[in-house]
Amino acid sequence: MDTMRDRFISTTSRLLDQDPRLAVVLAEISAAGFQPAARRHPDRVLNVGIREQLLIGAGAGMALTGLRPVMHTFASFLVERPFEQIKLDFDHQGVHGVLVSAAASYDWPAGGYTHMAPGDVALLDTLDGWTVHVPGHPDEAEALLRRAVAADDSVYVRLSEQSNAEPRPVTGEGFLRLREGRGGVVVAVGPLLDNVLAATEGLDVTVLYATTVRPFDGAALRRAVADGARADVVLVEPYLAGTSTGAANDALAEVPHRVLGLGVSRGELRRYGQIPEHVAAHGLDPAGLRGRIAEFLA
Repeated sequence: MDTMRDRFISTTSRLLDQDPRLAVVLAEISAAGFQPAARRHPDRVLNVGIREQLLIGAGAGMALTGLRPVMHTFASFLVERPFEQIKLDFDHQGVHGVLVSAAASYDWPAGGYTHMAPGDVALLDTLDGWTVHVPGHPDEAEALLRRAVAADDSVYVRLSEQSNAEPRPVTGEGFLRLREGRGGVVVAVGPLLDNVLAATEGLDVTVLYATTVRPFDGAALRRAVADGARADVVLVEPYLAGTSTGAANDALAEVPHRVLGLGVSRGELRRYGQIPEHVAAHGLDPAGLRGRIAEFLA
């Protein structure tokens, strides 16, 4: 199976052939994969080199001319390093584009902490109006990417090396209910769905699947609680733990409730290791999730 980044390259290359307003701005990452598209569209595929502030500035300049820019590199260099440019060149100027990241929270452990970005979604939460997609499978990534390119708003598509075994239907508009239960609600985000389903096997809980986390689907959460699930909510996110806790609290402001936010801890793991070891160290493997979810809902 191809990865989400493979699918991003192939899908976006085809879209460049179909949509004359689409442009791609790269900062070396994935540049080799876009070489055929760059030969076909040299005026709309730009590699600025390892200059991430310029990556965003060039994209914003394209947006000012009416193009739909897609900017891509590792998450730490796409959101964290050039955040001032995102804030000023896009939000302040009132233009829009699509950010597509790779490497996610810890997808290239050998790259060390410089290549990890568990705080990216929380950082974008300080800005207004960004749509955030977190696909859990390459098929979902393609569907959400196509939706992002066709839209006119500001969108962040967070790709990961991790993937669920099977895709789920996604619309980019809300949470998908996969299990019904009365003992609480567990919201699984993107590539952590399979781990959540394994962790909650046999538990009397409702499981919601989220591939679009901003805007947060508070209505789906309220419906799950109203339909009989206890108003105890567990959020399982593949980025900084607690990133969506405030959104869940706001959604249930008129309902007595509790929220447990699970995700990547703030403590830095200083051994490279492999992805599964990072998942386990953050308690996001099925065994770690089972213990914390069961204890919270007991």
